Amino acid sequence: MAFDNEALEEENFAEMLEASFKEQESTRITEGEIVEIQEEDNRALVGVGEKLEGMLNLDEIRGEDEALLFNVGDKITVMITGHYNERPKISYKKVLEQQKTLDFIKEHKDDYENLVIEGIIVKKNRGGYVIEADTVSFFMPRSLAAFKDTDDVIGRKVKAQLVKIDEAENSIVVSRRKLFNEERKRKKEIIDVLMEDEKVVEGTIKKITSYGMFVDVGGVDGLVHYNEISYKGPVNPSKLYKEGETVTVKAIAYDKDKRHLSLSIKAVQPDPWAEVESELEEGDTVSVTVSNIEPYGVFVDLGNDIEGFLHISEITWDKNIKNPKDYLEVDQEIDVEVIEINSDTHKLRVSLKRLLPKPFDEFLRNFREGEVVTGIVTSLTDFGAFVKIGGVEGLLHNQDASWEKNTKSKDLFKSGDEVEVKIAKINREDQKISLNRKVLLDSPIDKYATEHKTNEVVKGTIRDIKEFGVFVSLEDGVDALIRNEDLSPLIPEELEAGQEIEAVIAVIDTQRDRIRLSVKKLERIKDQAILEEFNDNESHSLGDLLKDQLK
Repeated sequence: MAFDNEALEEENFAEMLEASFKEQESTRITEGEIVEIQEEDNRALVGVGEKLEGMLNLDEIRGEDEALLFNVGDKITVMITGHYNERPKISYKKVLEQQKTLDFIKEHKDDYENLVIEGIIVKKNRGGYVIEADTVSFFMPRSLAAFKDTDDVIGRKVKAQLVKIDEAENSIVVSRRKLFNEERKRKKEIIDVLMEDEKVVEGTIKKITSYGMFVDVGGVDGLVHYNEISYKGPVNPSKLYKEGETVTVKAIAYDKDKRHLSLSIKAVQPDPWAEVESELEEGDTVSVTVSNIEPYGVFVDLGNDIEGFLHISEITWDKNIKNPKDYLEVDQEIDVEVIEINSDTHKLRVSLKRLLPKPFDEFLRNFREGEVVTGIVTSLTDFGAFVKIGGVEGLLHNQDASWEKNTKSKDLFKSGDEVEVKIAKINREDQKISLNRKVLLDSPIDKYATEHKTNEVVKGTIRDIKEFGVFVSLEDGVDALIRNEDLSPLIPEELEAGQEIEAVIAVIDTQRDRIRLSVKKLERIKDQAILEEFNDNESHSLGDLLKDQLK
């Protein structure tokens, strides 16, 4: 007999049953007669052979149509459950319930050992708990309850296994502990078979969560983690399955301490990566379908649960791409190039832009160094501006943007401006393009050269002093250089920035945009002028001439 004998031997069932029905010591079943029906009070008076009639709630003798099943003068079998103000407390419903209990005992007295009931705890006493299931009463001793006794157990729904039927006492004893032990034993047997034989079984989805699905396999619940659903990687199970649906699974792990069974759906299916590794190579072109778009890239479906990743940088040659959705949409079919197959991590990376014409190659076919073109300012930095020309970007350095010194590109332009530039240099190896704008503008030195000539005496202000000479600011924002060897008789160490200086124009080089001055040459010119004046005027002595020059 499947019965917790040790537990039952520790209990005195006679005492427990007596405690269970202590308040019903005077309980007996008798036949009575309805002597009066009081509709306004929803009760009937029933004579049961005592000095006062018992009161019966009319709801106990109403049919499904709310009509009364008995009338005045009808005989009725009732249970006397006690007394109140000397009137017997009677119930017709309890007679029916007891009869159901008797019918249950009669039906299952020989085959109750593996029977499990589910009911509600309706009362408790010192010995245990009374459970009602389908109006049949069952008794569960405290030692077999397998839960902590609290005041709120009344009304609790429980499952329990039958362990004893006592026809003499009309009682049925049940045990939660027995049920748990049997279920634990049965689950262990199922898990042992699943783990040892690696069996593929059918299961029913009981619950779907954000991290996976709980699947019932032969009465044991196992978790199919979202990583174990598809070879694509983590997926949202609620998009693929519904609760109650049947799935084919395989047991892959069991944690004895936590009693967690791990199941897998993808382990039942052929590994598509074996086909990928044998059929695909890096550099191959494949047709795919866009399955999901994220801000950082696009997931593409190759079929057979294989998914590749198209990073945002591999979508287009345009470096200013903001969002993949500006270029692709879900379910769109595209051709891509396989750029990485990682068998260890099952990662597949693809590229779209590598199948598209390279903008730099197109640029080389359409443009040449020295050509003047119009482009669009795409971005501004501290060192210059990037200008897009024919699908590629060239760099316009600050010093090539304007003739005005200390002027930056960000002071002249904003993103989106059109600007005319000259292609100064094309670096094919590094795929870089240098641009120049100021060569298309009037040079201050060109203008200066139209108004001044070499050997002309000019005045300026020392702007900067270097080891090799000094830079002098002339009119109209033009700078000139006086090398150290041309400063004589001035002493470089005695000069200061901001000091006014006089010199003669030695060189104006409009090709190289340079002007050189010379103090030394100015002195020679002055000396030559003195000699020429002396030769033209013999009436003056040399001393007189020198005296005039020194005034």
